[in-house]
Amino acid sequence: MSPSLLELVRTRPVLLDGGLGTELMARGLEPGVPPELWNVERPEAVREIHAAYFEAGSDAVSTNSFGATPLKLAAHGLEARAFELNRAAARLAREAAPPGRFVAGSMGPTGKFLKPQGPAAGEDLVAAFAEQARGLAEGGVDVFLIETQYDLREALAALRGVRTVSPLPVFVTMTFNVFPRGYFTIMGNPAAQVAAELEKAGAAAVGANCTLTTEQMAGCVAAMRAATTLPVIAQANAGQPAVGADGAVRYAQSTEDYVRFVPDLIRAGAGFVGGCCGTTPATIRAMARAIGKEDQA
Repeated sequence: MSPSLLELVRTRPVLLDGGLGTELMARGLEPGVPPELWNVERPEAVREIHAAYFEAGSDAVSTNSFGATPLKLAAHGLEARAFELNRAAARLAREAAPPGRFVAGSMGPTGKFLKPQGPAAGEDLVAAFAEQARGLAEGGVDVFLIETQYDLREALAALRGVRTVSPLPVFVTMTFNVFPRGYFTIMGNPAAQVAAELEKAGAAAVGANCTLTTEQMAGCVAAMRAATTLPVIAQANAGQPAVGADGAVRYAQSTEDYVRFVPDLIRAGAGFVGGCCGTTPATIRAMARAIGKEDQA
């Protein structure tokens, strides 16, 4: 019987996948089209991306469901299809997964600010994430990955929502900016507080994704590692994006530079490593070499 992700991370660094959106766009996803629609309209393209990440060395991939809460889908009139689109997302990743590999159900922010900064009530978010989790669980995910959160209150609401429908492990990553005083979300949540409160609320792993480069991410991992006993996740950006004269989006950090700091992430305490915006299957393949995963296979 294969070990679970949480058992595996106790034995070696676990390699996650990289960016999904840019891979979808490379296959023709038009701006403004919700990526989750491709789970039913272009399933072969989504499955192909997952397979490419597994082939590159990913132990686990994230489903194409980042924006698939009913609240987020409502902007496209798709809120009634949340369960369908999430279930399809999970099934596609599951179909692409070789034996012994894993599927994480991606759950991004709703885009709604909680009161008093915005109109959303906590229980509305709990219900939205619960509906998303139902579809992902039905589709066969191994864990849930609540990711790219910028408000600790929303992250906690998402965790509560998942817990109402599934006993599967829940991983939570938030996105931080670096300041002279440390790492903070845009809502002012410091990295150490995030790690401690999410552990107390029942998360199975905590961490950071997006925004930071791999070099910056090492400090964020260290801050979280000092505040929690849980495994720590690090999925950095390949630097900041810039639009070239040809209209193409390029990221500032080269693959070589990105991977150069991956050993620092692990030394700082990251158990799960992967990529976020601007990273590709080629990035993950280079990361696999950097962490010696080929020798562990």
